[in-house]
Amino acid sequence: MSYETILVAEESGVRTITLNRPQRRNAMTPQMQNELLAAIDEAAAAKSCRVVVLAGAGEAFCAGLDLSSLQEMSEKSTVEHTEDAERVARLFRIMYELPKPTIAAVNGAAIAGGAGLATICDFTLAVHGAKFGYTEVKIGFVPALVAAFLTLQIGDKRARDLLLTGRLLSAEQAHRLGLVDDVVQPEELRARALDLARCLKSNSPESMAATKRLLAAQNKAWLDTAIEYALAANAEARSTHDFREGVAAFLEKRKPVWGK
Repeated sequence: MSYETILVAEESGVRTITLNRPQRRNAMTPQMQNELLAAIDEAAAAKSCRVVVLAGAGEAFCAGLDLSSLQEMSEKSTVEHTEDAERVARLFRIMYELPKPTIAAVNGAAIAGGAGLATICDFTLAVHGAKFGYTEVKIGFVPALVAAFLTLQIGDKRARDLLLTGRLLSAEQAHRLGLVDDVVQPEELRARALDLARCLKSNSPESMAATKRLLAAQNKAWLDTAIEYALAANAEARSTHDFREGVAAFLEKRKPVWGK
């Protein structure tokens, strides 16, 4: 399959999916999300693929939603908002439940949904200087879908800190919280990811797939409920004054005036 917003390459059983909109800091559009879904499905089905590496082209990993998508959001219907949220939920869930090990090679900023993508992988490697942030509250939005996985990863108290403040984390801070497995120099990122991939390839693929299914099954009830609530919260948030004001203020580069 040919793609316009991502690159897919495979070498020695390691399939690399690269977000390829560097001029937009690899910000996600519906097209990119759909292409990622297709590429991940292809990786799951390909017998030659043993490990999946997720990377970003240019200086950023993923800056979250693209500005054009953000502009269109306030004009969408409830049905369209629900479809958008369900697509992101499918993307996160399919990444989380992929039967093959996944590695995120984070070369720069991973913000909002980009942070979700980066940290949902089985392993997350980041360069010194990379930034992570769940910044939705700064534009009047609710980090509903990332919240489900983030709480599962680092616990309720720490998740509340990151989601309510919207603060940015350095790669080192993310490592201390357990969101990042290793922090490396930029020139070492690809080699470190390939070293880890080689280690994983030496293991039984059937055993690793069974282990991932076991872990996913243990968390299924939690995620089913959390995502159901997240989809409802997502749709509700997009109809509020604060969301419309937050998006407008962001696009106009001004301070938002929140409703009371």
